[in-house]
Amino acid sequence: MITPKDIEYIANLARIDLTDAQKIVFETELSAILSFVEKLNELNTDEVDPVNGGTFLENVMRQDSQEDVYMEKKSALLMEAAAETRGGFIKVKSVF
Repeated sequence: MITPKDIEYIANLARIDLTDAQKIVFETELSAILSFVEKLNELNTDEVDPVNGGTFLENVMRQDSQEDVYMEKKSALLMEAAAETRGGFIKVKSVF
């Protein structure tokens, strides 16, 4: 059972301010949720296989490979577009 002190503690952790009316609502709702979870814990799940994800879909991804020619072309285009370069790097305004 959730107490008003528990609700205040949780609200403090979440950095939210609750009115007294909101504390009562949250106390009721969280108590109902925890009661439901307790009811679920009563179920016998010894014969149930674990499920991870709930579907049998798999991500299809391309092979990760380095394409030096592509990167060299991109780098050359980037250097051409830069306002100012120095020593193979793009010169930018000082941050500090």
